[in-house]
Amino acid sequence: MSPYFLRAATGPAQFPRGTLPEVAVAGRSNVGKSSLINTLLGCRDLAKTSRTPGRTQAIVFFSVDDRWLLVDLPGYGYAKVPEAVRRQWRPLVEAYLAGRETLRLLLLLIDIRRDVGEEERDLVSWLSHRGIPWLPVLTKADKLSRSRALTRRRELMGQLPEGGAGEPVLFSARTGEGKKKLGDTIPIFLQNKAQ
Repeated sequence: MSPYFLRAATGPAQFPRGTLPEVAVAGRSNVGKSSLINTLLGCRDLAKTSRTPGRTQAIVFFSVDDRWLLVDLPGYGYAKVPEAVRRQWRPLVEAYLAGRETLRLLLLLIDIRRDVGEEERDLVSWLSHRGIPWLPVLTKADKLSRSRALTRRRELMGQLPEGGAGEPVLFSARTGEGKKKLGDTIPIFLQNKAQ
């Protein structure tokens, strides 16, 4: 796999020309998006990780083998960034989601230790209304025992609206759990035509 940073966009005019299929990654600030991207792509620091929530303030595009794009959307929720910047994120993300005919799948990251919030439910409703497939990915699974992680997966399935593209994937950047599952799932969606 040969991934590389393609560009960061702070407005639709900066989005790459939509010719390659795309998979987007969304979730609360500090849910582990950068860690998932690095693990999934086999790179240690392609996506910059930070202990400070809200570092990603643009939509970041990574090219994978020049065949598809992995897209890191700005985190939402408790980001410690200026309110004016946070207000710009929603229209930016909505412009991306509404306008990308090449978007094949959105990975919705949820910290396995946290309940599904209003932001996740709103996003899922928005995606479902537009026919965009989404897959829940429960991050930081290594923070819980195996039995507790499986219990939390069942609980979170009950909190999410129906219509996801599959059962939630348990994921840990530390142990690599879920990497193979995502690696097997993503190509299926990349082959699908946009809805």
